[in-house]
This record gives sequence, structure tokens and C-alpha cells, in this order.
Amino acid sequence: MRWFVALVLAVAAPAIAQDTMPPAPYAYQQLANPQLEAKAEGLMGTLRCLTCQGQSIADSDASMAGDMRSEIRQRIAAGESPEHIRQWLIGRYGEYISYKPQVTRTTWPLFVVPVLLLLLAVLIAARRLRRRA
Repeated sequence: MRWFVALVLAVAAPAIAQDTMPPAPYAYQQLANPQLEAKAEGLMGTLRCLTCQGQSIADSDASMAGDMRSEIRQRIAAGESPEHIRQWLIGRYGEYISYKPQVTRTTWPLFVVPVLLLLLAVLIAARRLRRRA
């Protein structure tokens, strides 16, 4: 009988865990001012959804992305600059959230290693072509 209760709980757990909170106020509602909305949408297109990890928060339907869209719109409406909001989000969630990472002490290999590999490939190709000639 215990295994049956455990099985029922295991099957029902995802349904119980569903998000029952209403969406954030500006998750699906645009700002009234078109210039401010354009700033918000521009910023949202450059930030990665941490739940989906393949979509920007502008494209994602995840509840976390909706919360982030709402937060961005509220901060834009309050007069904050998109760059200030970006830095706040990077400070809170890490550099991974940005589709436009900055070169820092920890991210420089992401920028240097591909260039070095490309140079190595060009050198190897040039060397092989000289041997054939």
C-alpha cells in the first residue's frame, strides 16, 4: 500500500508544483510610451532566459522570463537606463544572462581561444600547402 501512495505522489507531484501565481504586472503588457517600450524590448532581446537557455527573455514564455520582462519595464518606466538595468541583472544572475558578454578576467578565454585556434588552423593549412608545392 505504501508503494501505491508513493507512486500516486510521484505522478501527482508535477501537477502540484505548477506555478499558481499570476504573472507579473508587465510580463505581457507593454508600456504606454512607445519610446520606453522600444528601450525595454531592445534590452530584453539581448538577455538570455535562464529557464529556457535558448531564447531571449523577450521570446520566452517561462514565468521567470515574464518576471524579468516586468522588472525591466518597471525600471525603464522609473527612468533607469537600459545599460544600468543590464549591469544590475548581470550582477544578480552572472555574465551568462547576457548575449553580449563583456571581456573580463574570467571571460577573456572565450574571446581569445577561438582566434588562436583559427590562427593555428591557418598555419597548419599554409604549411601543408607549401609541402605540396
